[in-house]
Amino acid sequence: MIDSTTVLNGQAIAYTLYVLAILSLMAWFAYRVTRQGKSSIKPALFYSFAGMLIVLGVSLHIITYNTIPWSPMDLNRSEIKADRTFDISVAGHAFKLPAEKLLINQNEKVLFNVTSGDLTYGFGLFRADNSMLFQMQVIPGHVNDILWQFDAPGIYSIRSTEYSGPKGVNMVLKDVVEVVASNQQVAK
Repeated sequence: MIDSTTVLNGQAIAYTLYVLAILSLMAWFAYRVTRQGKSSIKPALFYSFAGMLIVLGVSLHIITYNTIPWSPMDLNRSEIKADRTFDISVAGHAFKLPAEKLLINQNEKVLFNVTSGDLTYGFGLFRADNSMLFQMQVIPGHVNDILWQFDAPGIYSIRSTEYSGPKGVNMVLKDVVEVVASNQQVAK
């Protein structure tokens, strides 16, 4: 799976350029309309530029659709079997993990099955630099799970990503998920 930071950086650049193109159309139109003297805008030029932006925008969405790293796994979820499952519960503003540290082998498909006993919480995995790898809402009485494949070794923290009251700010478990390299396999 492509790392989400790579995808987000690429999309940020592409969409920034797209927005700048749209803003240039707006600035050109405003300049031409407010100019003294000849203020007419040739419709063919305006609609050509607007049409180009529409084609560019639709193309950008089509191209970036398949760059989302987790979409193939979500679309084919019924056909994919998890290599490892972690059942995690949340209640009273605290996560309860099945082990002190969740050890995962590189390239394993892992199912995080999270249940809430009282409130709506969030379940997010965060990198050491505090950027988010993934997250989901955890709603009481519903199936709350996420399937993820870890392509690279790393150590992650778990945090609640939903507001669940003032105590929710302390729902952080530092460095409790470790993905080990394929040459240091962990027993299932």
